[in-house]
Amino acid sequence: MSRKRAILAVVAIFSCVLALMAGEKKIVVLTAPGTYDSPIGPAEIKEFEAYAPGVCIVAPDKAHLMEELADADGVLGPINPEMVRAAKKLQWVQVFSAGVEHYLFPELANSNITLTNCKITQGPEIADHAFALLLALTRELNRIIPQQAEEEWDSRSYNPLELQGKTAVVIGVGGIGTQIAIRAWAFGMKVIGVNPKDIPHTPYMAYTVPPDRLDSVLPEADVVFVSAPLTRESEKMVGAKQFSLIKQGGYFICVSRGKLYDAMALAQALESKHLAGAGLDVTDPEPLPKGHPLWKMENVVITPHIAGRSDGTRARYLELFKENLRRFGAGEPLIHVVDKQKGY
Repeated sequence: MSRKRAILAVVAIFSCVLALMAGEKKIVVLTAPGTYDSPIGPAEIKEFEAYAPGVCIVAPDKAHLMEELADADGVLGPINPEMVRAAKKLQWVQVFSAGVEHYLFPELANSNITLTNCKITQGPEIADHAFALLLALTRELNRIIPQQAEEEWDSRSYNPLELQGKTAVVIGVGGIGTQIAIRAWAFGMKVIGVNPKDIPHTPYMAYTVPPDRLDSVLPEADVVFVSAPLTRESEKMVGAKQFSLIKQGGYFICVSRGKLYDAMALAQALESKHLAGAGLDVTDPEPLPKGHPLWKMENVVITPHIAGRSDGTRARYLELFKENLRRFGAGEPLIHVVDKQKGY
């Protein structure tokens, strides 16, 4: 940390302490840099505090983090059990991800602390990525692109598919799944949703069913998209039986969590040619270990959990953080509150 930045941090902390003593503001501790390669720095903190006059934001270094948490009313960033135990006054935690399974440890899950996440915020880019995976397979780009390096012009051995008239089953119709459904509909597909909460009629979705009826709609699926959160109920919800129910020649795309499907069962469904292809941004385990059969399959496209990145991500994250900081300082209801018992 530069001397100037250190001085600014000390001044900010001192100002927050004075405000706290006067009962004027709530202290929010930034526990880590921001999303991916877009850190929350002094400029962002200044912008946040101008927009949310009811809070003071403290960004301590690791050596002083636990000390500052003792006075924290809120946390912006990752958190662990030790940090929750240190933050005796903690009322709110805003994490940087849509999935919250890593944060539902007893100290937080069983507390009165409000947890908010970034669901919906990541919807556009992850939905784009889901379709990039699907189109790479249906247009056979996974086979065509490698030939570019060989300067080959082979147009006879390819048989791409069109999506119009096909049926997509979208498992998990939240912020990401809704965006996937809209894109599928725009491609001329029939869309069936699988979701715990009933979805009102929309022009882009034919109908929805609850998770316990997943098996009843899989025989209609030309493509299955998985965009559900990972919970105790959803873990391994797509296994050997479910893969066998998907239409012969169907596709499987997963962009939420790798533990939602059985990777070895998927490999077997692909090897047997029951499924035509799979697009995976998430795996279990993750990273996918060297030697795993999915690596070697020509009809599988694997990306290293990057679907949530885009040039628009940072702006949406910052707007969410700003608004929730303002609401927290003003005592208003927060956006994207997680049901800690349900896990999303």
